[in-house]
Amino acid sequence: MPKHALLSASSSHRWLQCPPSAKLCAEEDNKSSPYAQEGTDAHSLCQFKLEQALGINTKDPTENLDYYNGEMENCAEEYASFVIQQLAEAKRYCSDPVILIEQHLDFSKYVENGFGTGDCVIVADGILQVIDYKHGLGILVSAEENPQMLCYALGAIELFDGIYDIDTVKMTIFQPRRDNISTYTLSKEELITWGNEVLSPIAKLAYAGEGEFKAGDHCQFCKIKATCRKRAEYNLELAKYDFEMPPNLDDTEISVILTKVDNLVTWVNDIKEYALQQALSGTKYDGFKVVEGRSTRKYTDEQAVADAVKSAGFDPYENKLLGITAMTSVLGKKKFEEILGSLVNKAPGKPTLVPENDKRPEFNTAQIDFN
Repeated sequence: MPKHALLSASSSHRWLQCPPSAKLCAEEDNKSSPYAQEGTDAHSLCQFKLEQALGINTKDPTENLDYYNGEMENCAEEYASFVIQQLAEAKRYCSDPVILIEQHLDFSKYVENGFGTGDCVIVADGILQVIDYKHGLGILVSAEENPQMLCYALGAIELFDGIYDIDTVKMTIFQPRRDNISTYTLSKEELITWGNEVLSPIAKLAYAGEGEFKAGDHCQFCKIKATCRKRAEYNLELAKYDFEMPPNLDDTEISVILTKVDNLVTWVNDIKEYALQQALSGTKYDGFKVVEGRSTRKYTDEQAVADAVKSAGFDPYENKLLGITAMTSVLGKKKFEEILGSLVNKAPGKPTLVPENDKRPEFNTAQIDFN
């Protein structure tokens, strides 16, 4: 079994916001998900593609990957190509840069038993670069002040600061399925100051199981999010509005509700899923019972179905053009743009109400047009 740090870099976004959650999560069983396994497979393929591009004798892991497909292949090739470009750039100002792949990084100087694995680290005179691959599609990940990346960078500084004259740290998130390459740059001094003044004091509280519980966006991947009392209190603040219809609320009250409503919906869904699993295990909730939900029909043998329909004189298949996502997987992003770029139109997205700090440009509402 792989060793996991109590205060891992990958969960630092959560325990830096809510220190006591670290020990409570450590007491829960580790439950792997298909998404986690897909990410693990993608990282294995990325490692292979990058090592292959560097001329390293390495074994192709494809046959052992549960979630391998054309899209994953294209993503891994894009990642390898990006890293090779970054290495070539480093060679422009340093004759002997070092590239490390899937490197163990120890940042225990700041966090008790703190360590993690960096997907790629490029070290050269002047600049240390940390690159992290994200295969997930659901969440857009930013490198800006990203605590996981900052922890990795601290570990890399510990390894190489005496060997190379590093003054700048460059951190990049490579997330090809979201067309996202996010880079954040800071000085070595700023990084070390963050490590000493922010990371280290909170890590001491988290390691001891101390500090204050805090609810927020960081709850998403917390193992105790469904039963956490602080999260319940945070979301039940909406109850003071008695869920009146919006015409009975003023604009200020609606603004307050809007800041909480997404978290409220997520929390309610987490409670429902947790209660269902508990009920399936024998827990009885007053006024509720478990029933069989709506089912769907499936063919037991698709080939037999096709043969039977053909025998009856009908065509069992539909002939339709592949959708954009499927076509991109077949062609690869670069080839897709070369062949079909001029034949694709991206319609304006549906208006969505988001917090003011969202980086997307503001939509032209009727009020803005009038002004």
